[in-house]
Amino acid sequence: MSHETAEDRRASIARRPSTWTRVDKALTMIVPVYNEGENFPELLAEVERDVPHPFTLHVVYDFDEDTTVPVAKAAAETRPWLKLVKNRHGRGVVGAIRTGFDEVGDGPALVVMADLSDDLRIVPKMLDLYRQGNRIVCPSRYMKGGSQEGGPWIKRTLSRLAGLSLRYAVRFPTHDATNNFRLYDAALVREMGIESTGGFELALELTAKAFHRGVPIAQTPTTWRDRTAGESRFQLMKWLPRYFYWYRYALSPRLALRRAR
Repeated sequence: MSHETAEDRRASIARRPSTWTRVDKALTMIVPVYNEGENFPELLAEVERDVPHPFTLHVVYDFDEDTTVPVAKAAAETRPWLKLVKNRHGRGVVGAIRTGFDEVGDGPALVVMADLSDDLRIVPKMLDLYRQGNRIVCPSRYMKGGSQEGGPWIKRTLSRLAGLSLRYAVRFPTHDATNNFRLYDAALVREMGIESTGGFELALELTAKAFHRGVPIAQTPTTWRDRTAGESRFQLMKWLPRYFYWYRYALSPRLALRRAR
């Protein structure tokens, strides 16, 4: 009788080689929001200016009173590619992103923050890298050509340390392990599953899982800008243990799984 645990099965799956064949589908964007009514019109302007058609944009909100909702509903009246979706997986960014992936078919799915921090001018480059066979494309603040403008010092420092240490310790495929501005193959995300329960550690989780599977992953430089309006939901001290778990997993999947038991 086999005594293999769920953790053992996951580690075994992680070692399997990729047999993926790229699917040529239009881009889907997933935008989790939390009272981004002030930022949303500018986000739409950037999307319409910088993202090549065709695409669909799913705005995922937690509650009907969110200030983003009336602004997005008005915009959707003249934009058939703009969809509003209510979070079905519990309030918070992880639930919102999971709900967004529920709406996505096969093909490229781009997670974008609504706070104007992400540089959408690089989306055409990201799509090119995806079409070259990369199943995750990671914009990087910490590689040559990348930069970061603003943000809390401790958050910037820990993020940089995590990314660069993984890069040089295990040749992690991006210098920027924690940036949630990511392009994923949607089928890969469904195959791997999402286990994060805290928040923005989700990007590190998915990239670490893909890395240990040998999945093709690319990076490209980006500039990140701190928000100038609205309220951030980033909770560093609350989420730090979950970041650390997936950081250990990226270093060694069996080490992280063993310590988590």
